[in-house]
Amino acid sequence: MNLPPYKTALRSRRINPFRVMDVLRRARELEAAGIDIVHMEVGEPDFTTALPVVEAGRKALTAGHTYYSAAAGIPALREAISEFYAERYRVEVSPDRIFVTPGASGGLYLLANLLIDPGDGVLLADPSYPCNRNFINLMGAEPQLVPVSAASQFQPETSMLDQHVKPNTTGLWLASPSNPTGTIIDRSALSTLTAWARSHRCHVLADEIYHGLHYVEDIPSLVQIESDGFVVNSFSKYFGMTGWRVGWIVVPQAVVGQVELLCQNLFIAASTIAQHAALAAFEPATIEILEQRRNEFKRRRDFLSSALQQIGLILPAVTDGAFYLYADISRFSDNSEAFCADLLEQHGVAMTAGTDFGEFNAHKFVRIAFTTSMERLETGVERLARALK
Repeated sequence: MNLPPYKTALRSRRINPFRVMDVLRRARELEAAGIDIVHMEVGEPDFTTALPVVEAGRKALTAGHTYYSAAAGIPALREAISEFYAERYRVEVSPDRIFVTPGASGGLYLLANLLIDPGDGVLLADPSYPCNRNFINLMGAEPQLVPVSAASQFQPETSMLDQHVKPNTTGLWLASPSNPTGTIIDRSALSTLTAWARSHRCHVLADEIYHGLHYVEDIPSLVQIESDGFVVNSFSKYFGMTGWRVGWIVVPQAVVGQVELLCQNLFIAASTIAQHAALAAFEPATIEILEQRRNEFKRRRDFLSSALQQIGLILPAVTDGAFYLYADISRFSDNSEAFCADLLEQHGVAMTAGTDFGEFNAHKFVRIAFTTSMERLETGVERLARALK
């Protein structure tokens, strides 16, 4: 490896690769060479953005909404998100506590800067979304991984937190539904976890970007349980606006001023056009489209869950949300990276190794995304069956 003739920050060299993007890059190289690839690797809905949202974006351009917005976001969108919480979760969240961000990633980065000092420790599940660990590393802090398994639905429990908490622990980061496992934290468990954090003087941050893409009746939001908690959400997944790069965070009233200063300095403002487009995401016509898509994701989940188990993969937990299955491949391989590489290069199936999401048993798991059509999923299963034989 060639080193540059200047110093780079040590913390930047501690960042783990986001392997799914490497898989996607290689899959596209193979496609460019004429090889057919079934994409079951990337966490992006295959549906294009709903037409009412697209039309709202076009109108915003025509109306000249191409200037900076307020750092916290356009007032109408903050109010619409507040109304969304009132209607969907039956909880009052003041628009003042809602900040529009450049995707959930922008929100996570902002909150990392707000909440974490160098030397702090933050508890989070292993496996979990890899960029969360990297945001903590970039703060010069310590990601404190809590190994979770099917026995706890791949979610942390307070007994596990007791084993992994350290004197420098200042935060607990949760995700429901989880990436990569698709499991959720139910209302009772969320209350117990937040009470534990409060007793240990830890902040609680909940990644809720897959809310809406859930297949159970009740999925609680942290804002219903803990007024001092921090919520990250996004228009990317349920609302199907990945490329628009717009999300939001909900913060306690006590830090509203600090958060606005961070918005001004870290990214000035989220995309004005994307914010005006996102206003249409809450319209009844849009929600109707999104609910149809959620039903289609559930149909794909049901098909893929059954088909994968029939060909010998183990699914130790039920996917109650998001669009992923976390599959145990230990009957076939003890090296998830080699397993995925072989499937891609030799069989034209792209999926993500468990090593992208942590350390605990990562070599024996893969994440399989059902973010492609039923027809392509069927083709993928056929290829997998041949490969496993």
